[in-house]
Amino acid sequence: MATHDFYEVLGIRREASDDDIKKAYRKLVFQYHPDRNPDDTEAEAKIREINAAYEVIGDVESRRSYDRLRFGDVFREEAPDLDAVLRAMEEKLFDEGRKELLAVMVKQVRRIQSELAAIRSRTVEAQGYDSFREDIVAQRAGEILGEFLDAELEAKKKRLLDVAVQMMVSQKVVGQHDERGTAAMRDRFEEIYRRGRLHGFAQALELFYTRR
Repeated sequence: MATHDFYEVLGIRREASDDDIKKAYRKLVFQYHPDRNPDDTEAEAKIREINAAYEVIGDVESRRSYDRLRFGDVFREEAPDLDAVLRAMEEKLFDEGRKELLAVMVKQVRRIQSELAAIRSRTVEAQGYDSFREDIVAQRAGEILGEFLDAELEAKKKRLLDVAVQMMVSQKVVGQHDERGTAAMRDRFEEIYRRGRLHGFAQALELFYTRR
């Protein structure tokens, strides 16, 4: 099953300018508009596809998110099945969350050291000696994750999740009018992104951890 490329839907190259995208969209809308194609079900399907593509790559920020998700070595020209497409997106979102928190954390060495001290204290209390206990690290990460997030990071996450869901709709992993399924998928993606962030927190601490 070939994956949908929004650039191909609009008949443009990935390097196209914003003006080129608008021109291509307007041309296609004129060509496939229902008023020009009465009772043509194929034209109706085409115009929906065109609108979905333009909704994503016609917006500068959404286009950037789409490029990261679509061309980040996740999607191939042929996807074996819908489950594979979904798994690939989940892996990408997890990695985006991981890299995001890792980048934030490594800039705060003092905070990392204080967190390691707190985690070390919990670990020794729990087992009598120091080690890098992933479960304890994950518990601490869940408690304080919000302290490392700001409005900019949350806005970036929202854009990525919006585009990810739209891409799954275009791939027919979830139905276009399945509001419950779409909402459930977004919640699932948000939880995966959160897990990625927690993993990024743990990775940052592990970089600085030394056993005592």
